[in-house]
Amino acid sequence: MTVPDLHPTERVARINGSDLHYWVYREELGSSAETVLIVHGLRGTHHGLELIAAGLTGKRVVIPDLPGFGDSGPMAVKHDVAGYAEAITELIGRLGGAEQPIVLIGHSFGSIVASRLAAMRPSLVHRLVLINPIAQSALRGPHAALAGLTAAYYRLGERLPSRAGRSLLTNKWVVLAASRAMTRTRDKRLRGFIDDNHLRHFSRFHSPAVVNQSFQASVTHTVTDYADRLRMPVLLVAGEHDEIAPLPGQRELAARLPDAELVVISDVGHLVHYETPDAAAAEILRFLNRAQRTPEAIQEQNR
Repeated sequence: MTVPDLHPTERVARINGSDLHYWVYREELGSSAETVLIVHGLRGTHHGLELIAAGLTGKRVVIPDLPGFGDSGPMAVKHDVAGYAEAITELIGRLGGAEQPIVLIGHSFGSIVASRLAAMRPSLVHRLVLINPIAQSALRGPHAALAGLTAAYYRLGERLPSRAGRSLLTNKWVVLAASRAMTRTRDKRLRGFIDDNHLRHFSRFHSPAVVNQSFQASVTHTVTDYADRLRMPVLLVAGEHDEIAPLPGQRELAARLPDAELVVISDVGHLVHYETPDAAAAEILRFLNRAQRTPEAIQEQNR
């Protein structure tokens, strides 16, 4: 399996002390095209979202590496939900979001960052798409013990001497175990593609401290923290067998939002952007192309 070469343009913006790298796909469409900005999840980079970008035909897509990950340097502020949301807010401003609101997409931890941004600066976001959104805290529920162990793992990585901490957090077998735990496909080629991408990019972080700050933020915040302020149309794209963002939580989140639509993709877990990117992109395009719904239509759907 290969990622289509969309010939993105790489750009750099100095934001909050970070040399924030971002990639613009289909830049030739110009400023008149609808802009879609996608925020990746914990320990991700823009590479993991390129299959989604490929499917969003007719859209100018922008994908940054969050500060401290991939090619982007760390910020001078804390690497938490507020810090990341502030950095992406400034990036949207530089992309012209104040004059023409954008479509904002977030995957996993990126869904929390995107939701905070949309709640705090709704004038910048025309529509919001949350893929595998974090609707329930990992520190509560059936996997709380595992989440607690993982939190301890990241804290230890920060506390150890730099080289030892990085070695712990980038261990090949730990990365592969995490990759396989999130993968549901039975296709060996696709599984190999996902493993290879995780081995290449999952450990591209600035420091164990950045990873630990980000992880702690990911388990102490959820999209529901901001749900009551999300007044724009919202699409939730959930995986049927997602253990990190379980389906019951997605249904509860959708019911709290005034204009939300929940799409469940079958036979997939937390890696919708890798395992079923075409289906996800098709649902996103349908959502973006539909007319604004009336309150009556929303009530009818939620019955």
